[in-house]
Amino acid sequence: MTNKSHEDDVAFIQALAELLRKNDLTELQVKRAYAEDDSLNVRVSRAAPQVIAAPVQVASAPVAAPVETAPAPAAVSEDPASLPGAVTSPMVGTVYMQAEPGSPAFVSLGAQVSEGDTLLIVEAMKTMNHIPAPRSGKITRILVEDGSTVEFGAPLVVIE
Repeated sequence: MTNKSHEDDVAFIQALAELLRKNDLTELQVKRAYAEDDSLNVRVSRAAPQVIAAPVQVASAPVAAPVETAPAPAAVSEDPASLPGAVTSPMVGTVYMQAEPGSPAFVSLGAQVSEGDTLLIVEAMKTMNHIPAPRSGKITRILVEDGSTVEFGAPLVVIE
């Protein structure tokens, strides 16, 4: 593969990621066939934000009446990684919320955690990596689902 072809593929993947973000999609998959033995198969995805049953108040957002329900999740979920207390994934992998199937989850919404407590596990290359709480506080948001794939830097939970 030539460097020009590599640059074209990178530009194509970046365009797909931008399309994903602009249209608020969670996943895109495309297969490009160049020749009989040359193709590019790309899957771009991001974790879908979980719906939280408890009302969420954003300090910087003015309160207006009536409040529309559709725009609120988009405003809150635009960039969860920038929220204070967001814990992000240190690696690409698969998220597990409990130590083994059938056991209780490490954390739940509203749970109090202490610094160093295991929040969840990210499996990468058959290695189970325990993700510790960087500080003590209350779990106010869980942004991933058990068994979902996460990217480096993806927000996992928010601790306040």
